[in-house]
Parts: sequence; structure tokens; C-alpha cells
Amino acid sequence: MEKLIRPARLAVMAIVTALLIAVSVVTLYKLQIVEGRAFYEESRNNIVTTKRVTAARGSIMDRYGRVLVQNRVCNNLIIDTVELFRDDDPDYVRANANILTLVNAVLDFGDSYTDTLPITKAPPFEFTNMTSIQRETLKAYMRERDIPENASAVEVLAYMRSRYKIDNSYTAEETRKIAGVRYEINSRYIHDFATSPYIFAEDVSMDLITTLMEQDVPGFEVQSGFVREYTTSYASHILGYVGMMSGAQVEKYTKLGYSNDAMVGQAGAESAFEEYLHGHDGKMRVTSTATGVVTNTVYIDDTVPGNHAYLTIDIGLQEAAENALSSYALLENEKRAEKNAEIETYGGDPQDIKQLITGAAAVVVDVAAGEPLAIASWPTYELTDFIDHYSEIMQAENDPMFNRALQGTYMPGSTFKPCTAIAALNERKIDTGTIIECEGRYTKYEEIGYAPKCWIYGQGLHGEMTVSSAITNSCNYFFYTVGDYLQISLMAKYAKLFGLGEPSGIELYEETGVMTTDQYMQKKYGRDAYAGETIQAAIGQAESAFTPLQLAEYCAAVANCGQRHTASVLKSVHSYDFSKTLYEREPTVLSEIDTKQEYWDAVHLGMRGVVTDPNVGSCYLTFLDAPYSVAAKTGTAQTGEKTNNAVFICYAPYENPEIAVAVVVEKGNAGSSIASIARSIMDYYFAFRDSTVALENDGVLLK
Repeated sequence: MEKLIRPARLAVMAIVTALLIAVSVVTLYKLQIVEGRAFYEESRNNIVTTKRVTAARGSIMDRYGRVLVQNRVCNNLIIDTVELFRDDDPDYVRANANILTLVNAVLDFGDSYTDTLPITKAPPFEFTNMTSIQRETLKAYMRERDIPENASAVEVLAYMRSRYKIDNSYTAEETRKIAGVRYEINSRYIHDFATSPYIFAEDVSMDLITTLMEQDVPGFEVQSGFVREYTTSYASHILGYVGMMSGAQVEKYTKLGYSNDAMVGQAGAESAFEEYLHGHDGKMRVTSTATGVVTNTVYIDDTVPGNHAYLTIDIGLQEAAENALSSYALLENEKRAEKNAEIETYGGDPQDIKQLITGAAAVVVDVAAGEPLAIASWPTYELTDFIDHYSEIMQAENDPMFNRALQGTYMPGSTFKPCTAIAALNERKIDTGTIIECEGRYTKYEEIGYAPKCWIYGQGLHGEMTVSSAITNSCNYFFYTVGDYLQISLMAKYAKLFGLGEPSGIELYEETGVMTTDQYMQKKYGRDAYAGETIQAAIGQAESAFTPLQLAEYCAAVANCGQRHTASVLKSVHSYDFSKTLYEREPTVLSEIDTKQEYWDAVHLGMRGVVTDPNVGSCYLTFLDAPYSVAAKTGTAQTGEKTNNAVFICYAPYENPEIAVAVVVEKGNAGSSIASIARSIMDYYFAFRDSTVALENDGVLLK
């Protein structure tokens, strides 16, 4: 029988084991004894830090997937405060000189740097218009240093020159540059950002980086990051912007895991959909030598990019709406300025002098779903250079940052009459055949000194009016009578069902406006609505004031036979890699008016007559050659100013409504005069609705 264990095999195994032990002993001796001291010194000189890796923010798209806002990889200059403020520079002589060198280099290459000190860059030094964050930071800075609250900009800058030991050899402008960076460094401690990198200049050119390195300028390092890039110059009021967190936002977002210096949405969609757009930051452990050479990088927490938000907005239609508003306002103001100058120079009727247009808004919504397709406000601004030109934008004429489409509230004028009509029909105060004869002056309350006139009084009378013809001819007398039948409570009931003076459901900041009611009048004046206010409310006057968005959704509800949808502007949300749909919009009904179809037909017929009856006004000529059918209502809102506001609502096609449009022009004079704005918007819509760009499906391999 053969032996299982042979002596030769045992001998070989013993020799191999001995060799392995010998190699291990020699290696350990070399590492610990021979080279131990060198490795020990090297380990002492190694620096291990944990750094945050910022996650890319999600993109914002329009309804067809066209990118409106996205992230772009960029190079940032980071201030190295350890290198900048070295121990052998106690008087900051080199630090201040290096700061000025960095600032001037950035400016010479056409880049910008972070300087939020709200003081003008050149004398005479004054405080600039501040954002809430700037104001909050400056107050904290002054409070911590016992600078009086009422100190002037010059006094604050003088304090900084002394505190930061800025030599008198520097000019006033140079002092301001150095002080701005020193203030920026200090303010990071105020907001507890000290452990986060100070991005001195964002998205700098490689030429600048090369120049600084060639000149061996100390105090900075280069770090890759992301910059928010806007691919459109339109929709600024909708998209919004990102910025540093305010104190209240820090408290809110740090609870959600945000870093103290995270950039968050400050307005518009950027703010409304922050939870979707903001990704999850990662962490990495970086080992470097004392000289700054990175020897090892280990990611200990992966980044998760933000998700992508698709809006209901059609950016092409948005562009058409903004251009229509801008073109009309600028051209009309030019005409008025010339006409006014002629009257003042050569004489004429002072009543013909008109005020210039100060603002305008247009909103387009999808009738079937209530989705806003365009939300335009004029004047506007561009987001591409918003931060750099913030002070100029704040000081610009007519407040371009004010979103008139969502935050402006305007008397609806006669555009409210379809609401009054439906209320009167549904409450059986009148029927479609009821005839009321226009007498020019409504004299029921004449004995108490109130007898309002129909707009046609003095030029003629409307004669016998049905509800349809009263809408077409905008007969005030008819609706004074009907409003008196209804009284304020019933009018308010239907205004609420139409969403007038009610939240629209949009995620962006909006004003809710107000409908004239006894409750409102009690709160404001301590009394119920007077009879005169009641009948004025029936024609869209009195205290009633609504936003252009509400007027557009109201018009859509009229076209939709009483069904009002939420005005949510978020269409869908997709994961960062487009592999999942996280949210999909479903049309949501907010209110419905259940009434006879014949009542809606009567109202629709009256609105159709506004653009088809050649005897009514200029709307007939505006839409005469339109390749689609339109129903509309004009409004002239009397605000007490010399020139009235103009309001216009419409929907199309008349037979099968698809879109509703509301246009408001401050000091526009008459609703019929601004119908051309709606025409331009609808021309775009119907020209491109059947020829939208075919977009590739997500995840499909392109050939």
C-alpha cells in the first residue's frame, strides 16, 4: 500500500514556509527599522481631509423637453485662506496685495468674482439695493463689530480699511476691492460656511488660470464645479434663479441634509421645485502632502445628481408672448410720446394726452387641462447676467422683476360680464330670451344721487338687449340691471367658482386678488357693499381685482362650460438618468358650474360676436383674416388714472376650444386696442401646434 505522506513532500513544504517567513521578516525589518523613520516623517507631513463633492442640480425643461436651464462643468478659483494669511504676514501686507492681484487679474480677463458687499465700487460710496441675504449679512457683520446701525457706507468702509490694515497707499477703488474680499471671507463665518470652500471666481477661463500659475500668485487653488446655465433669454419670471441661503433657509434646508453654503432656488421654478432639482452631495477623503500634492482620493459617499423638471410651458409660445407684449408697449409708447409732445408744443385738447404704458402681462392656458402654456410679463430681465446686474435691474424703470402675470392684480372691467351673465342665468334671474332695454342711464338709485351711465350714453343707446347681445355690445345698462337682480353675494359665488380672487393652484408665488363682497367691504371699510358698488361689481369695477393668470383660467373655464382646472406649471419629473418618472401631471378639477348648455351657448355666442360684428369695435378687423375662429371679451378698467387699464380675454377655436388667452396692459386705454397682442400669440400657437419638434424618447439609441 502506497504512503499518503511522503518525506520529500514534507521537506519541500518546510523549505517554502521558511522562505516565506524569511521574506516577511526582511520586509518588516526594512519598513520598520531601515526606512521606518523616513516613513514616519512622511506620514506626519501627509494631510488627510474630507471634502464635499457638490451634486449636479437637475435641469429644467419645457413641455417638449427643450432645455431651459442646465448645469455646465466649469473651473472655479477657490480662496486658500491658510496660504493667503500666513503667520509671517501679521500686518496682512502680502495678503492684501495678493487679493488685489487676484481681483485685477479676474477683471482683466473679463471674468467676475464673488463680492456681495452692498457698497458701490467707486466713490462716492453708497449702499446699493440689497437682496434680503445681503441685508441680513451686513446687519450681522455690523452688529458683531459694534458698528452703529445707522453708519453710512463711507463709515463702514473706513472701519474696514482700519480693521483689515489696508495701507493708505491704495486708492479708494483698490481699498473697496480688497475690503470686498475680506468682507466675503468674514461673512462666511457669520453664516457658518468656514469649513466650506470659498468660491472666489466661478467659471473662469483657462487663460486666467494659466496666467495666475505662471506668475505664481499665492492664495488660490483651482477646483471643478458646476455653473447654472440658461439656454433661453425668456421666461425669467417663471424659471427664477439660485443663490446662497438666507438665515431662515439655512434652518429649513440643513434639516434636510443640505450643507450650510448650498445654493438653493430663490424664486420661480428653481424655488418651487427645489426638492426635485437638488441632488445629494457626496464626500471624498483626500490625502495630500504638506506641499499640496494629492497622493490619494477615496470617495466615501457617492453624489446623486438632481432630477429633471419638465414645465407645462411651451418656450416657443412664451417667446411669442413676451415679444408681442414688448413690441406693442414700446411702439405704443413711442406713438404716445410723439403725440403728447405735439399737443404740448402746438396746442390741442389736453384730454388727448395719454400716459405711457408702465407694464403688461399675457397668459396662455390649455383649455382642456388648465395647463399654463405661457406666462409673460413686461418689462422683464435676463437671468444670464442677473446677479451681476442686480442693482441696475432693481433700479430700472417700471420694476422688471415684478411678475405682473401672477402678482399684478387688475380690475377686470367688462371681461367680468360673462361671469355675471352665467350667474344671472343659472340663478333664474333672467333667461336667454330676456330683453332689457338700454336707457343709457341706470336711474334706480337716482334719488340717492347715483345714476351710472352706459358707456354709449351721449353717442346713442343700445336699445333692446338679450344676454348674448349685451355681451357682444358690452352694454353696461343691461349688466347694472342684472347685477341689481343678483346682489353681491350671488355674483361672488360664481366669481369664486370661476377662480376669480381664488388661488389658482400654481406652484409659483401668486397674489390671489379680491372679489368685491360684503365681507371684504366690512373688513376694509366696516360696512357692507353699497348698492352702487354692487352694480359696479357686475361690470368688473368696484373693489374687484384679479391676476392675468386668474383671468386666463376663468376664460378657459367659460370655454370649457364651467370646468376649472388647477394651474399647476409642473408637467413631469424624471430621475437624473431618465430611467424613472417620479411625477406625472394629471388634470385636476378645482370647481365646476353645473348649468344648462343653452346658457353656455348664449354666453359663447355673445363672445363670438365681439370679433365677428363689424359694428362693435376694432376686434372685428383684428381677427378678420385669422385662419381660426375666436370668441373674446374686451375690458376697459377705470382706475382713477388719466388713462385706463386695458383687458382682453379670448379663446379659440370657437367650435372646439383649445387655448384661452388673457392680456392686461397698464394704461392700455381700451381692451379692443390690445387685441392685436392676443392675435400675435394665437398666430404662433396655431401655426406650430401641428408641427412641434419631434423629440427622441429617453433611453433610445440614436443611429
